[in-house]
Amino acid sequence: MKDHVVIVTGGAAGIGGAITVELVRRGAHVLAVDLDADAGREISAADPERIAFMEGDISKEAVAREAVQMAVSRFGKLTGLVNNAHASRQKPLLEHTARDWALSFDTGFWGTLNFMKAAHPELARTGGAIVNFGSGAALNGQPNQAAYAAAKEAIRGLSRVAANEWAEDGIRVNVVCPLALTEGVAKWKEAHPDQYEEVAAKVPLGRLGDPQEDIAPVVAFLLGKDSRYMTGQTVMADGGGTMLR
Repeated sequence: MKDHVVIVTGGAAGIGGAITVELVRRGAHVLAVDLDADAGREISAADPERIAFMEGDISKEAVAREAVQMAVSRFGKLTGLVNNAHASRQKPLLEHTARDWALSFDTGFWGTLNFMKAAHPELARTGGAIVNFGSGAALNGQPNQAAYAAAKEAIRGLSRVAANEWAEDGIRVNVVCPLALTEGVAKWKEAHPDQYEEVAAKVPLGRLGDPQEDIAPVVAFLLGKDSRYMTGQTVMADGGGTMLR
């Protein structure tokens, strides 16, 4: 991915951090936007020539505009956007409050939309690509995930519309749905090994994915030239847990 410049939201840690590392390993320059300042400073210090960090709340339109300006100012252009960041609370549907809905939609749907709109002019110049994040939890209606699932499906709908409307601008928009053994999930696995094994057993490949080895390469593929004839697609990086028809 030499000559690529990509913004990754939530790009300092977790799946986002793995994506940042993988893109840089493949030759790209990355601006990681994250609320976690410590993680951001750590990941940018690992390769200051190729990784820049911006601390910010991705639900704010001004942050999206600033991120695009920073990426172009620092690295000369923008060729890709990964909307990975999303915060939510898990609880039964009837217990969701207005604040729970707002948290999920502000960071998930609105954050994704804000960055897409801010990045559009630069991506139109470079014929760039966008990778948004959906979720198997949304596709399958996982209990206790109402606000998260609703926001993720809204993101998928938005992505399909943008794929159609922005194709004439040379911009591709795809969605990836990951199932990964993140740091948080690893702690849950340690605390509840039986529950973890039950979940993993339902995955045909028999395990949750590794963020670095299994998820980040799929994102890199969707950003690169090898996927230049793909847009508007939902790609399941989940070990076969959900097989779309």
